[in-house]
Amino acid sequence: MNERMPIECWLSDMDGVLVHEGKPVPGAEAFIAKVVDSGKRFLVLTNNSIYTPRDLSARLAAAGLNIGPEMIWTSALATAKFLNDQRPHGTAYVIGESGLTTALHEVGYILTDLDPEYVVLGETRNYSFDQITRAVRLIERGARFICTNPDPIGPSQEGSLPACGAVAAMITKATGVEPYFVGKPNPLMMRSAIRQVAGHSESTAMIGDRMDTDVVAGMEAGLETILVLTGVTRRHEVERFPYRPSRIVDSVADLIDLIG
Repeated sequence: MNERMPIECWLSDMDGVLVHEGKPVPGAEAFIAKVVDSGKRFLVLTNNSIYTPRDLSARLAAAGLNIGPEMIWTSALATAKFLNDQRPHGTAYVIGESGLTTALHEVGYILTDLDPEYVVLGETRNYSFDQITRAVRLIERGARFICTNPDPIGPSQEGSLPACGAVAAMITKATGVEPYFVGKPNPLMMRSAIRQVAGHSESTAMIGDRMDTDVVAGMEAGLETILVLTGVTRRHEVERFPYRPSRIVDSVADLIDLIG
């Protein structure tokens, strides 16, 4: 690997890195405290578009992790920023929860099913067949198709749930229109996150538990990439991919000594 600058900015995935099934990953609290105390910049990146940053901050606090809303960047926020950059104060038909609708309202978007410029698909635990049918018909009439993230499944206490990517595939099959995914692994989300913390790619690290989203997104954005083994990807699975992380560690606890 090429020699990189000292890490001044830390970006981290949430599920599988800091928390697992609602409980903190061992060492996560100490890692976050060390980053904050050191004055280094820190931002949590998540493809979860269900909750607002304030909601996620409260959920993390319940797990014992002190992460303020200003330290959280979601695919919903990235999607809202992207749409506002493309077509300011536009209109959208939205399938999703408060994390997505709030983000779009905050950039001045109007949410409507009356000839919207965009159909925006996010995460929800209650995908409605009526909503999906409406989305299909609006896309057939010319609405542009945007998705917050490509994840095909999401976790729950009972097991896997169909997620945004799976529902998007159904809409694509019905319309022939492919969506534009804003969340990880799109480097667009990474670059917007780096701008949020005024970081520089040469001195920024991305911590994640997935090779197919976190690591590839960080790599394509020119960041140092760190795979932790507390989530989805196992060590032996790394060799299946045509790219590698900068380093592999058991958990974020192993990164504490790297924080200057």
